[in-house]
Amino acid sequence: MPQYMLLIYAPVDGPPPEQAAPETSAWMQYTQDLQDAGVLVHGAGLQGVDAATTVRVRDDETQIIDGPFAETKEFLAGYYLLDCADLDAALAHAARIPNVHYGSTEVRPVLDVGAANEEEQARAQA
Repeated sequence: MPQYMLLIYAPVDGPPPEQAAPETSAWMQYTQDLQDAGVLVHGAGLQGVDAATTVRVRDDETQIIDGPFAETKEFLAGYYLLDCADLDAALAHAARIPNVHYGSTEVRPVLDVGAANEEEQARAQA
């Protein structure tokens, strides 16, 4: 079954104050719903951008920068990795994420490296 990564973005200044307290139980219920549906592979929240460190190598020199590389109005707040039948199923799950009304969720298929290598080998042998 294909896997999809739901990348959850939130505003840097956090949820509106009236949504902060009840949202914790909504996230717990959402995670339980994914488990009950049998699609949850893994998920986790991430610490804020102030805990980030960005690493780049330019001209063979390693550059380490505290915080995110670019300023943004939203930050990657967490993720869920799902096993879903197709993109439509993954999108349906993403549409129910608790912060959907003030944040955003990017849904990406996970690249199946094994299948990609098999396809490349098949093309090379043809």
